[in-house]
Amino acid sequence: MESFQKKNDSTTDKPNGKTDLSRFDNSWYDHGPRWRLVLWFIVNAFFVNTYLPVPTSLRVAVLRLFGAKIGHHVMIKPAVNIKYPWLLQVGNYVWIGEQVWIDNLSEVVIGDNACLSQGAMLLTGNHNYRLSTFDLTTRPITLADGVWIGAKAVVCAGVRCESHAVLAVNSVATHSLDAYGVYQGNPAVFVRQRTITA
Repeated sequence: MESFQKKNDSTTDKPNGKTDLSRFDNSWYDHGPRWRLVLWFIVNAFFVNTYLPVPTSLRVAVLRLFGAKIGHHVMIKPAVNIKYPWLLQVGNYVWIGEQVWIDNLSEVVIGDNACLSQGAMLLTGNHNYRLSTFDLTTRPITLADGVWIGAKAVVCAGVRCESHAVLAVNSVATHSLDAYGVYQGNPAVFVRQRTITA
């Protein structure tokens, strides 16, 4: 046991550099005018990211007012959090479930008939852990037509989910998903083909 402890200590003591968050700088990132950001955070709290009985039509209208491109017959459940609606494009007949978190520092595009189940997360931002400055990085996410993101599943920055791909409950997509593939796990791997019957 003692020899294992010494070996374990020696591997963690290797000099590999250090993160210095005092040097972190994301001033290059432009989220738009400050007034719009502040106004959105207030409006979001009352109309979108809330359990108040706000009609879906009003949620959609508010998102459109702030620049989101949203198709028709879109269902947005309570307590959905959208970082920047002006970077969101949603197709027709889309379902966005309760407590979905769209952290769109980059553009998020959601195709027709896509479904995001409860607590799903779309994360367009990341950090470069190889740099001591922990630089912010952003890449867009695309969910093609008919994609289903399961409850509590996470889609990471830069991922494209092709037509009718499925990401299972609690899974994490770190790379793009092929059309009609069902993916599961962390990181998500292909487990079977999706077959849709009439």
